[in-house]
Amino acid sequence: MGIVSQATRHTAAQKRALGGTDVTRRTTVRIAMNGVTGRMGYRQHLVRSILALREQGGLDLGDGTVLWPEPVLLGRREHALREIAARHGLEHVSTDLDAVLADPDVDIYFDAQVTAAREEALRKAIAAGKHVYTEKPTATGLAGALELARLAREKGVRHGVVQDKLFLPGLLKLKRLVDGGFFGRVLSVRGEFGYWVFEGDWQRAQRPSWNYRAEDGGGIVVDMFPHWEYVLHELFGRVTSVQALTATHVPRRWDEHGRPYTATADDAAYGLFELDGGVVAQINSSWAVRVHRDELVEFQVDGTQGSAVAGLRDCRVQHRSATPKPVWNPDVPATERFRDQWQQVPDNGEFKNGFKAQWELFLQHVHTGAPYRWDLLAGARGVQLAELGLKSAVEGRRQTVPEIAL
Repeated sequence: MGIVSQATRHTAAQKRALGGTDVTRRTTVRIAMNGVTGRMGYRQHLVRSILALREQGGLDLGDGTVLWPEPVLLGRREHALREIAARHGLEHVSTDLDAVLADPDVDIYFDAQVTAAREEALRKAIAAGKHVYTEKPTATGLAGALELARLAREKGVRHGVVQDKLFLPGLLKLKRLVDGGFFGRVLSVRGEFGYWVFEGDWQRAQRPSWNYRAEDGGGIVVDMFPHWEYVLHELFGRVTSVQALTATHVPRRWDEHGRPYTATADDAAYGLFELDGGVVAQINSSWAVRVHRDELVEFQVDGTQGSAVAGLRDCRVQHRSATPKPVWNPDVPATERFRDQWQQVPDNGEFKNGFKAQWELFLQHVHTGAPYRWDLLAGARGVQLAELGLKSAVEGRRQTVPEIAL
């Protein structure tokens, strides 16, 4: 089935935006969006990124050009695509990937499908000469991820991989501290990520069941280690070794239809990473942990001159000059409120939605050739770390992480 057109119904805000835009200077960029019926693809990429750009009148490049994103909703469930299109006044839906990629008016292919289906679709999009932007992991193994990067380079298409956590307010504040030399010499990074994902029997699970089946590309290592690779790489240095212990703490779960199934993928991973320059990072990732911290993910960074704790939005610091001097004495109650001894890092500006911020950068990259480093090779580094993390867990020993290049 090819592209299906529907009547356009713009919101009032869209009409105002369209009315205020110089149409002669507006450039439409048509984006095939595969996987928008999923939670992440719909909420973060379609609604909070592409539709948000349309609500603001398009992406102003600052040179008199406004990019107007026109999504083509792509997937397997036509009724779900039609419902989303009708809800947001969009024109085009399709269940035929080949037909969409054959359309010369489609400029960009975006993929937020399940991991197992992504590599083949990206290969087709690159072969069709489309610029590609994709969720991670980009492939199920390093060889496939590197091949995608090679194919994109040979075809001359622009390519990007979602690395959203770099754009979170908490991590932007943390990056500001790193760049400003706040820590002195960074010693270590400790990360805690996760929450309790219900088994699905007496309360519906918050994540799709495929996440817990290895045969469908599931597992927390495959999902989260690519995130930890780019966070560590961008803020503190390249990962040079990994040692991981994985577990399937909850072996029996219930799917979306209430049917029990055996979880074959890891739902928790405990990782130890060495970085260039001697920094040691420890990150626990779990879908079988109850939260006793301020945010669902937190990173504590300790350095010779100061420490920081950063989450999704907030970041707190303790400088060397303000560090208290606790003394270990288990015989008396603690008299210090340790959390009160930290200082909040101010926002010092407005922070965009991280997914939208990266979409804007990628669209600028496609249209103007502006520098963009979060490409398929960067995505391959994440796949490599996940692959070596799983190998470490199986073999029970540390794995060296070699540098990769095309």
